[in-house]
Amino acid sequence: MLRRFGSAYLRELIRPLVQMTAFVLASGAILSTVMVILALLLRGSAADEALLARNGTDLLTFTLSNLPQVLIDSVTLGFVYAAIALGYSMVYGVLEFINFAHSEIFATGAFIGVEFLIILEGAGRLDGVGNLLAYTWLVVAIVLGMVGAGLLATGVERIAYRPLRGAPRLVPLISAIGVSFFLQDAIRMIESLTTGQFHRIIPTFGNFDQRILLGNIPLSTGAIEIGIQVKSVIVIVGAMLMLIGLNILVNATKVGKAIRAVAQDRPTASLMGINVNRIISLTFLVGGALGGAAGVLYALKFTRIDPFVGFFPGLKAFTAAVLGGIGNLTGALLGGVVLGMLENFAGAYLSAFTMGAAGAEYKDILAFAILILVLIFRPSGLLGEQVGQKA
Repeated sequence: MLRRFGSAYLRELIRPLVQMTAFVLASGAILSTVMVILALLLRGSAADEALLARNGTDLLTFTLSNLPQVLIDSVTLGFVYAAIALGYSMVYGVLEFINFAHSEIFATGAFIGVEFLIILEGAGRLDGVGNLLAYTWLVVAIVLGMVGAGLLATGVERIAYRPLRGAPRLVPLISAIGVSFFLQDAIRMIESLTTGQFHRIIPTFGNFDQRILLGNIPLSTGAIEIGIQVKSVIVIVGAMLMLIGLNILVNATKVGKAIRAVAQDRPTASLMGINVNRIISLTFLVGGALGGAAGVLYALKFTRIDPFVGFFPGLKAFTAAVLGGIGNLTGALLGGVVLGMLENFAGAYLSAFTMGAAGAEYKDILAFAILILVLIFRPSGLLGEQVGQKA
């Protein structure tokens, strides 16, 4: 019994790590190959000559020299999207319901964590702190964001979703959109009454902004340094831990078995003695907690938040969840990695390939173009399966 229990944990620990490595390597290899082929096809073109005149380097050299840093930044962005998308997939996997308020739950977690750190800064607790204490305060901020966002998600389910559970699907969807707008304005009101500011900056402390140098690429015009910030490593590790923990919870525990039973057939699960309402509340609690943790990690990475901070990351995370197969936890990771890489590659190379006609500001178009294409050609997503309607 204990051996079987331990092997289940070990399997759910190893499997996400293997999948994450495979997805990152495969996505990076494919996109890198595409960029190199495009650079080769454009050799001698107007774009190649324009870049050579401006930077003293041709398109192929520019593409190859920037590729390692672009890959590192792409992986970081992809894991940010994956961390947010896990909350969407968790709720959809049980209820087949898109919780559009998840973006604002994510924002709430970010504000709770950032405000806690700002209070510490005002009290002088962050001045000259060592790395161990800095990481301790960051973990506390993440935990507070998880608790606050998880409780909020549970309350939203109880008040706005549970009474509508038997209604047509459009009704709870409209309720979710209403909750989203309500929470946006609630955050604005609370910040206005307490701080008088809508934009909050996470305090600078510890070594989170330090850049870890991984190497450099020598060029005729100089050398390009390849590195990654400490906070980017924290984002990647945090997202990995979230996925591993969620996999263990869902696939290797009795609670996870109950969650899967409710997702499969709620009436039958109820007849087998499972408290369906409690399991659904727990699902929202876990999904909200994941969103709260992702919110604090997002604030750490991008430093600035506001009451609308959840809107675009939430849409991108939803796109990532649909791309990978919404309701599939592994699919959320795959979708996040692929979307992050597509966006970052477009932001890095689009301007050079189009002679400045289309710059990094157009990278967001990719997210929604991908969503449309996936919905047209594979509505179930890359790893999703076609399922019938539940009774």
